[in-house]
Amino acid sequence: MVPVVYVVLLFSIVAIVGVAQNYTNDIKIRKMSTVKRFEDLEVWKLARELCNEIFLLTDQTAFSRDFSLRNQINGSSGSEMDKIAKGFEQDGSREFIQFLSISKGSCGESRSQLYRALGCKYLPIDKLELLSQKTIDLGRKISNLMIYLRNSEIKGNKYKTVAQQQKQKEQ
Repeated sequence: MVPVVYVVLLFSIVAIVGVAQNYTNDIKIRKMSTVKRFEDLEVWKLARELCNEIFLLTDQTAFSRDFSLRNQINGSSGSEMDKIAKGFEQDGSREFIQFLSISKGSCGESRSQLYRALGCKYLPIDKLELLSQKTIDLGRKISNLMIYLRNSEIKGNKYKTVAQQQKQKEQ
């Protein structure tokens, strides 16, 4: 019998990494398909959506005049998506994990700044709760991707031999 915690974690990872089929202990496990562009990563897409929502929020009248907080929250929400992209482009899983960790930290930073905006009455509590939950969900998905990468045998393109890289280009 598989403990429920592991099943929940497994399904969280499955939701992130997407495709293929394998069966182990009657639980369907999906293998990560080859992702060639960071734009195809679900976590990057979610980070981009969150960044856009926060930008629209900060473009409102009162918030738009608080240059310091507006720039900080736009910077941290932008960092969430930018660090995912930068880590992916490093072509190594260790580096990618490191940048994912930074991106996850930016989720917490954005959430903290949302509370500051609430204190300044720049947003209602329901908007705070919605955006805060999105930062939590994104952080969780980033964590699950980090776990997947740590357990993966794939170490990145820069660790492949020239022959392996040439074969990959032909496919």
